Amino acid sequence: MSVEQYEILPITAEEDLVRVRRATRVLCIKLGFNLVEQTKMITAASELARNTLVFGGGGEVQIQVLLEPGCAGLRLIFEDNGPGIPNIELAMKDGYTTGNGLGLGLSGSKRLVNEFDISSQIGKGTRVSITRWKSNIT
Repeated sequence: MSVEQYEILPITAEEDLVRVRRATRVLCIKLGFNLVEQTKMITAASELARNTLVFGGGGEVQIQVLLEPGCAGLRLIFEDNGPGIPNIELAMKDGYTTGNGLGLGLSGSKRLVNEFDISSQIGKGTRVSITRWKSNIT
């Protein structure tokens, strides 16, 4: 598999969330994702960018294009140096929230992508990686 580091975007203010959504959309279109695939990836990216800002105190997203014979993918890796998540299993349950939301952010994002990985250390931060694949490219 070929991994192309596309760009790294800071997530330190509200306007950065718009930049993350825009960059995700541009690459989804470039890779040939249909409208539903685009919407799923942009929604997950938006939710995780917001989590990075609000709960992680800011951080960054690494945007990668993945190429394999016959398919392409988009990987986003969100990282912060925030307080960390004390119980990832609990945080992944629908309805669990430490804020005022519906508690569907992490679990909902996981359902929108093909690959989801999360790791967190108390006092050191959180890393969430999501990937969506587009098969049958020409």
